[in-house]
Amino acid sequence: MADEPVFLAIGECMIEFAQADDGSWQKNFAGDTFNTAWHFANSPNKENWNTSYFTRVGTDTISGQLIDFTDQNGISTQWIKRDIKRQLGLYIIETIEGERSFTYWRENSAARCLADDIGLFTQALEAASCIYFSGITLAILASERRQAVLGALAAARSQGKAIAFDPNMRPRLWESVSVMCDTIMAAANVATIIMPGLDEQSDHFGDTTSDDVMKRYLNAGANEVVVKNGGGPVLAATRQERCHVDDITIVTPIDTTGAGDSFNGAYLAMRLNGHSLEGAVRFAHETASGVVQHRGALKPR
Repeated sequence: MADEPVFLAIGECMIEFAQADDGSWQKNFAGDTFNTAWHFANSPNKENWNTSYFTRVGTDTISGQLIDFTDQNGISTQWIKRDIKRQLGLYIIETIEGERSFTYWRENSAARCLADDIGLFTQALEAASCIYFSGITLAILASERRQAVLGALAAARSQGKAIAFDPNMRPRLWESVSVMCDTIMAAANVATIIMPGLDEQSDHFGDTTSDDVMKRYLNAGANEVVVKNGGGPVLAATRQERCHVDDITIVTPIDTTGAGDSFNGAYLAMRLNGHSLEGAVRFAHETASGVVQHRGALKPR
């Protein structure tokens, strides 16, 4: 129905090759914001929300397969546009004792041009109720496009829309660490919900504790912050309350790819439908724990 709220994720979806136990390579589609959209769309708690994805892909056959895969998994492809000059990016996952390493081929990714038509981008934001993006969404864009995206998101927030942001800091994608950190904080200024990981915040901003991270992002203007901790204790807070969940079960991962993304999708599905901070954290941890028990970013349905 036209009046149903829309969760819109923005970013890059790539071809993923993950190595199976027998040494063969399995092809899938994944990318940080796409993974979150997938888990939001497939959450039992999303209720009446629709899910949509904003990106750009190629005109080749595999790009068409991604569009079909997206549609088949309950995610609207209305805002996926095709580029005659570019294709999908690609990455492979290798794991050692559950920890992943990636090799990427994404320089000619069509998603790098996803914000070239800022008018179309603004139309997509206007049609959404909650907008989700990440540090990787910004990292792959040209500098002037980043500023245009942040300006459009700031306008969307001023209209009362929820803006969810995962800093997801990947220094190799940025011109410099200083540009990365400055842009992440600029993005934090337009977001209402921020979902950082403690390790990367400690590495790049010098935060010692989850509480440090939470305070910095609340001071930046967020209404809600949930600090992930690699499967360990999670701190979630709004301006009115805080919740520290430290009795969650820690699992031994097979592949940690997509763990934080799945946490985000499950958490947002809960919070956007009025569930408590604690309930959202526990459900999101349960979801992420299931994801890391198999190879690749998306847990098979």
